[in-house]
Amino acid sequence: MPTGRISFAALLVLCIAASHSSSAQADTVVNKSITYFSVGGRTAEELDKALSQHGPMMNSTGSRHPGATKIRFGGTVTYVKHGNRCAVGSAKVTLSTRLILPRWTNRRKANRDLALVWDTLASDIKRHEERHAEIARNHARQLEKDFLSLRPEADCERMQARVARLSETAIQAHDRDQARFDKMEAANFDRRMIRLLQYRLDTMTKR
Repeated sequence: MPTGRISFAALLVLCIAASHSSSAQADTVVNKSITYFSVGGRTAEELDKALSQHGPMMNSTGSRHPGATKIRFGGTVTYVKHGNRCAVGSAKVTLSTRLILPRWTNRRKANRDLALVWDTLASDIKRHEERHAEIARNHARQLEKDFLSLRPEADCERMQARVARLSETAIQAHDRDQARFDKMEAANFDRRMIRLLQYRLDTMTKR
């Protein structure tokens, strides 16, 4: 998912400027992986172009981004009879998250300023995508709790219908939280990058 439109040329300017300034049971199953895509280039403009050409494609926007998190929910719910009523017996929500991050092939040969910008930006992209995965984990665990808190229904067909409605509502809430996070991150991108660059520059100066 996007961290905001990124321009290495603009960030390099920022870098230079900053240098001077119940019985029921639940069992969440979470699988997380990280994959990388390579980007080349030796200048800010070349890195911008490489990210635009090789970054992961987002289906929601039809454009490429510097990083993404692929999220997939699944799981099972079982039902038990409580007298003449039907209740949730167990709930297992599964979650698969795959972070897709950039790796710059020319990092070791980069000049100091561009390397600093890349390291700062790459770290921020990873943090951003890790947060997307965390949001998904929180929703998966909450969904299990919500399944188990459902009161019994007169029959299991009604219980299954309630579980289906709850699942749909939970995924919609998840998607809204992810979109809200992206919007907030995009709005604060420039300010955040200046702060992070300044911190790294201050750290380097003190060594």
